[in-house]
Amino acid sequence: MTTVSAAPAAADTSTGRGVQIGFTAYLIWGLLTIYWKQLSAFDALELIGWRMLFAGIVMAIITTARGMWPTILEAFRDIVRLRRLTAAALLLTANWGSYVWAVVNDRVIETALGYFMAPLGTMAVGVFVLKETPTAAQRLAFALAAVAVAALTVSYGRPPWIAMLIATTWTLYGLSKRRIRLDAVNSLAGETFVLVVPAAILLVAISGRADSAVSSADFGDWGFLIGTGVVTAIPLMLFASAAQSIPFTLLGPLNLIVPVINFALGWAFYDEDMPLDRVIGFAFVWAALIVVMWDRIRIARAARKPATA
Repeated sequence: MTTVSAAPAAADTSTGRGVQIGFTAYLIWGLLTIYWKQLSAFDALELIGWRMLFAGIVMAIITTARGMWPTILEAFRDIVRLRRLTAAALLLTANWGSYVWAVVNDRVIETALGYFMAPLGTMAVGVFVLKETPTAAQRLAFALAAVAVAALTVSYGRPPWIAMLIATTWTLYGLSKRRIRLDAVNSLAGETFVLVVPAAILLVAISGRADSAVSSADFGDWGFLIGTGVVTAIPLMLFASAAQSIPFTLLGPLNLIVPVINFALGWAFYDEDMPLDRVIGFAFVWAALIVVMWDRIRIARAARKPATA
C-alpha cells in the first residue's frame, strides 16, 4: 500500500492561497487609480499630505494591535536604521507624489508606463549597483527599454519623466527596503511615522487656501481622504502575507497587474491619447518584459533539473 505525503498538497494549498492574496493586493493597487480620481479637485501635494497622515494613524493602530511598538521604538533608537527608514520614506513620498499627481492631472497611462518600467529598473539596479552579471536576455531587455524611452520621448515631445520618476523611485525604494532589518509591515509603519510630522506641518501650512480640503471638502470628500490611510495599509498587509507563502517567480509577474489596469483605465475609461507612435513605444517595453520573464523561467527550469534527475 502506497502512502501519500500530505506535505506537497499542503504546500500547493499554501501557494494557491498566496497567489490569491497577492492577486488581491495588486488588484487593489491597480484600482486605486479610480479612488484617487475621486479627489482630483484637490492639489496632489495636499493629497499626499493627507495620505501620509492617515496612513500613519492606521499603521499606529495596526502596530498597537500587533504589539510591535517595542520593535518600532528600537528601530528609531538605532541611528543607522532610522536613516534607512527616512531614506525609504522619502523615496516612498516621491513615488506616491508622482503617481497621485499623474492621476489627478489625467496622465494615468504614463503611470502605467512607470510601473511597466519598474521591473526593468530593478534589474538595472542588480547589474549596475549590486554588480550582478547580466545575461544576454537582460542586455537585450535594456536595449529594448532604451528604444522605448526614445520612441516615447518623440511621441510625447518630451521624455516620459513622470513614468521614469515612478519607476526610479519604486526601484530605489525596493532596494532601500532590503537594507532595513524589519518585516514589511513594521517597515511601512516606521516609514509612515517618519512622515507624519512633516505631513501635519504641510497640511497646516496650506489649510488656509480657498481650494484646500479644510476649506472646501464636503462630507464625501472627507470620507475618501480618511480612507487613504486604509487603502494604503490593506494591500500592503496582503502583499506581506503573499510574499511569505509564494516564490518570487510567481509574485513578480503578478506585479504587472497594476500597470495593465492603469493602462486600461487611462485608455478605455479616461480617454487619454494613445496614438500609434506611443503604442510602439509601449510595445518595446512589453517586449523587454517578455524577454526578462522568459529568461527567469528558463533559469528556474534549469535550476530544477538536477533535483529531478
